[in-house]
Amino acid sequence: MMTRSQQGRTNRLTRPSIAIAAAVAVTAGVVAAAPDAKTAQPGPKLSLIAASASVTLDSWKEDPGVYLDLGTYLTSENGAFELKVTRKSYKDPVVAAQIIRDGKKTQTKALPAGLVKDFSGLPDFAQISVIDAAGKSVLEKTEAFCPNNASGRVRPDAPANSKYPQSCPVNPFTLGSVWGVENGWAANTYAGYYSDAVQLPAGTYTAKISVTKKYRDLFGIEDKPQSVKVTVRERSWEGEGGGEGVSASSESSEYSAGASSKTDAHAGHGSAASEHAGHAAAAPAAPSGHAGHGAPARTDAPAAATTGAGSTFNVGHGPYPPAPPALPWALKKQATEKGALGRQGFSAAAVGDRTGQTDGSRQAPGVQPNAKRPAGKATVPDVPKPDLRSLPAYGITVSDGYEDVPGKDYLAFSANVWNAGPAKLVVDGFRSPGKELMDAYQYFYDADGKQVGYTPTGTMEWDPRPGHEHWHFTDFASYRLLKADQKETVRSGKEAFCLANTDAVDYTVKNANWHPDNTDLSTACGQENSISVREVLDVGSGDTYTQDLPGQSFDITDLPNGTYYIQVLANPENRLKETNHDNNSALRKVVLGGKKGARTVKVPAHHLVDAN
Repeated sequence: MMTRSQQGRTNRLTRPSIAIAAAVAVTAGVVAAAPDAKTAQPGPKLSLIAASASVTLDSWKEDPGVYLDLGTYLTSENGAFELKVTRKSYKDPVVAAQIIRDGKKTQTKALPAGLVKDFSGLPDFAQISVIDAAGKSVLEKTEAFCPNNASGRVRPDAPANSKYPQSCPVNPFTLGSVWGVENGWAANTYAGYYSDAVQLPAGTYTAKISVTKKYRDLFGIEDKPQSVKVTVRERSWEGEGGGEGVSASSESSEYSAGASSKTDAHAGHGSAASEHAGHAAAAPAAPSGHAGHGAPARTDAPAAATTGAGSTFNVGHGPYPPAPPALPWALKKQATEKGALGRQGFSAAAVGDRTGQTDGSRQAPGVQPNAKRPAGKATVPDVPKPDLRSLPAYGITVSDGYEDVPGKDYLAFSANVWNAGPAKLVVDGFRSPGKELMDAYQYFYDADGKQVGYTPTGTMEWDPRPGHEHWHFTDFASYRLLKADQKETVRSGKEAFCLANTDAVDYTVKNANWHPDNTDLSTACGQENSISVREVLDVGSGDTYTQDLPGQSFDITDLPNGTYYIQVLANPENRLKETNHDNNSALRKVVLGGKKGARTVKVPAHHLVDAN
């Protein structure tokens, strides 16, 4: 597997995951603390709990800093805690509302204007104070809270699975999201990728965690801070056996001290949050299912090796593979004991619910293509169809051709095409023995999910280039660089794509699937010797290709400086059947400057979205 390029280090496009330690496993002590009757205030009863009285955190010599995953969770009882976050357009601000369900009755409670500014979570939700062993205050900070963070049940009669998405979107052009903590569940309050590392020397500390007053007042949360004892140990990768196992190589201070009575009972389970081994600043290695995309390595991320993330944190095709799903605590412990954790994170630990592991962190299997080509006459029935739309380009950078193509200048970008529904896009490819191309077909389904029609829709081709190495559906989208008068000047050679649900773009549209199957490429794009593949773009989700992939750039070597527009055009030849072909294009303004070998690009804000 190839390592990240220097450009990838300095031009990370999105933050791929909210890091979390492990799905919460709590004992009956928390259940006893939860109310049994509804409170006078409408809506769920929310409480802050600590899964453990103490945690051990690592600071690595090679990348010093401590990520404060303190094992605190927000519980929801007497109903689910649900928020709907939307914006009408990129000209409008993000707004949020709490959805309160009481049997058949549903209330909508608007949150204060300006409280939520993006789709990453509730800002300044948790207040964290840290004092050292001498009683001196060494840290005061607030962190955001994504209700879709890693979660687990806090009582046995809670729903077996959470209906809410697994994470909060980070794509700058997200349009709508749903956040929630299921009834009888708890979600980790650690801000993960939105939280910077803090500098704490090896030693012992006490952390006090509370919900800030504005959220206590807004949601009726009691003012009950949690106290967690923290051991910070300094570690190094030197001499640790090449990642076959992890052991501390520097000083580690251990101690025990009192904590609140509510959390004492959970020390046994809470210790799971710190049992993981693995670099705290490195996300897990791609699971074995990513063999087809084996060239890229996973990016560094401030997360333990048990980090879980769903489609909303997948940064798309490229050298930034999506994180695997969160592992249940028991399975994580099993993998640790077997030495599956090392410098590269999880190697190939199995994922799925087993006895005692029904915390909602399993991953559904990828959808499979039909066993045979469709037979009979092709028909396009009058049933719901997908609606493909493009997001404006982002992650826009300029570079020269390096050693590969000296003397060239390129404008690179990330692009996303998403499905606004109301039906998912399903395309199967079939290859005749010995043929290089697959024949592709689009399928149609009735309201009950029964296949009722199909139509030929082009071909699929194998892309052998590093960073791809999978089957691409041809003519799914097109990239064009337009002059100031919006006439085409350069067209990207990339017009073939492997479809996967890498980003949650709008989970508020009709029929949006909050748990799409093929959120990573291991389930979507096949191998070189595949006889057939199925590629799906589910309702509400989009497919991102990042700017460091072949074809994700324009040759601007001979272009004069000035204003241009990057056009992302979905379904350019109208091969796919859609509900609407008039909303397939998105433009992003850029201004080129500089001189050959040192070109520059300015990317003006796109209405209210100021992200390049």
